[in-house]
Amino acid sequence: MVGMPGALAFDEFGRPFIILRDQERQKRLTGTDAIKSHIMAGRQIAATIRTSLGPKGLDKMLVSGDGEVTVTNDGATILKLMDVEHEIGKLMVQLSQSQDDEIGDGTTGVVVLAGALLEQAESLLDRGIHPIRIADGFELAAQCAVKHLESIAEPFPVTRENIEPLVKVAMTTLGSKIINKCHKQMAEIAVNAVLSVADLEKKDVNFELIKIEGKVGGRMEDTTLVKGVVIDKSMSHPQMPKTLKDVKLAILTCPFEPPKPKTTHKLDVKSADDYKALRQYEQEKFTQMVDQVKAAGATLAICQWGFDDEANHLLLQKELPAVRWVGGPEIELIAIATGGRIVPRFEELSTDKLGTAGLVREISFGTSKEKMLVIEECKNSKAVTILIRGGNQMVIAEAKRSLHDALCVVRSLIKDSRVVYGGGAAEISCAVAVAKEADQLSTLEQYAFRGFSVALESIPLALAENSGLAPIDTLTELKSRQLAESSSTLGVDCMLSGNCDMKQHNVVESLHSKKQQIVLATQLVKMILKIDDIRSQGDF
Repeated sequence: MVGMPGALAFDEFGRPFIILRDQERQKRLTGTDAIKSHIMAGRQIAATIRTSLGPKGLDKMLVSGDGEVTVTNDGATILKLMDVEHEIGKLMVQLSQSQDDEIGDGTTGVVVLAGALLEQAESLLDRGIHPIRIADGFELAAQCAVKHLESIAEPFPVTRENIEPLVKVAMTTLGSKIINKCHKQMAEIAVNAVLSVADLEKKDVNFELIKIEGKVGGRMEDTTLVKGVVIDKSMSHPQMPKTLKDVKLAILTCPFEPPKPKTTHKLDVKSADDYKALRQYEQEKFTQMVDQVKAAGATLAICQWGFDDEANHLLLQKELPAVRWVGGPEIELIAIATGGRIVPRFEELSTDKLGTAGLVREISFGTSKEKMLVIEECKNSKAVTILIRGGNQMVIAEAKRSLHDALCVVRSLIKDSRVVYGGGAAEISCAVAVAKEADQLSTLEQYAFRGFSVALESIPLALAENSGLAPIDTLTELKSRQLAESSSTLGVDCMLSGNCDMKQHNVVESLHSKKQQIVLATQLVKMILKIDDIRSQGDF
């Protein structure tokens, strides 16, 4: 029978039943076994990524199938490139991805927290507590932790005049990255880039206006922020001028080519005269196109398509510098920055559609022949480009990811300018508050509350472990000091400076990011605890 999951049979009373096919090849896990299998998968993923947490966290090297090497300690990138087969493992990958999409930072911490919650859930299951009661308890505990976070959060000044506090937050984010040798410089670049494009009244940042370009060569300290657009192209003819001032840009998406018939008809050239006439027509068309651009008052043509050597030579003759093969996103960015319009046909080109830029220059790098064009002093200074330099492609790729994290953190502070202190200080404070709340509960959920409190402590434990400190001793000392001094700013001294006050170290994290971490991790664990039956083809 077509479309049936098995064979139809009848018993002695004529009642139909289905014999499912391929039963012997299907695996099934039910009840506690299924939950335990999921918890184990989630914990393994968390254990892998745990060593990358914090400023002393280690990097991971991932090699793809075609031999491409990535070195990173960004949690979302590690999980995305790992080949995870277990379905719960895939959920952990999506968890870090959603933290990356929403906040951009804290991708490692959220997975470590989820792993610790699963570990606590396992010991609660062994005590015979129902998984739904555990899940509900975790949900209530998360709400309690988030409420406590809001009570210890401090307001944070975000102004264009004083960028120092923002730079300190960006430095916290970059502390665990490969680029921390030019820590301050990178943080300043990230803050200035965001403030250039931010709308502080609406509390909004458009990331599309920040472009990150990388170029191999030079030192990482040579990384610069360009108030304009950098494109990886050079002038179309080597004899065109390398620097142009007070430029009027024609931004074209039409090619410098003679028109071709759009139909499928062929054009037969039967004599030399016909060929000459066609040649003449093409030349006239080229001249007409260049003249149209010149007539509009353009002093530089930016073209999305290529043009042949004849057009290139003609452009040089007519003293109209041009750039060809500029990609779509770059064309849009140039149009935004220079205030020009993208013109699809030569006939539509007019003076009011031209963009303006104060300076267009070609920059070269070291002894290589590679050149880039920089369009600066634009009409709309909101478009900026970060040009990253580095010793090899791997370092540049990691620097791009690190800067993206820093940009995201500055953006989240512009959206919600309250902060909590890092280094595990906020987590310890929340753990203490949740444990305190557990003592007020008379229901079974108090066990889940205590489990949640222990799970929150996994972040400072991992930080201490990665920094070479004795994890348990450090944690107990910090907890007792936080309670004795009623201070929520004491965290793990990862830099071994002898001072545990994160306020003095300027280790600051945005409240929005921390809240998101707790909420997302709890949601995932809740979902995993509710799955009690898995059917799959073949082995696990």
